[in-house]
Amino acid sequence: MIAVAGLVPVGAGLAGALGGIDGGANGQLRYLSGLLLGIGLTFWWAIPTLERRGAVIRALAIIVVTGGLARLAGAFTEPAFDTDAVFPLTMELCVTPAIAFWRERVQRRVEAAALALRAPEPDQALAIAAAI
Repeated sequence: MIAVAGLVPVGAGLAGALGGIDGGANGQLRYLSGLLLGIGLTFWWAIPTLERRGAVIRALAIIVVTGGLARLAGAFTEPAFDTDAVFPLTMELCVTPAIAFWRERVQRRVEAAALALRAPEPDQALAIAAAI
């Protein structure tokens, strides 16, 4: 789920960082696209050890939701709402928080499996929980 959702920030970040736009905003767009790329790559980096990356996922989710709230505020202050913003807003304000909450649930299940099976290492508990 995270790998698929990560396609959005990585793809958009690469497109903006490599393509840019014409005019004075080009440097700013490239910078922000680089940040977006970094967010998506960090989400991907966390996948193999997801159950131990709570702080990382929570921090990324807060960053993304904050950006989404800023985008949403702009929708109320601009004269015309850009319908192209619907998909990014959905990713920023719905999908990303859902992923963060899901990750917390995964961690709780791994910890519960470790307790129940008295497995000494979380990796062993994860393997046991996946096999159940």
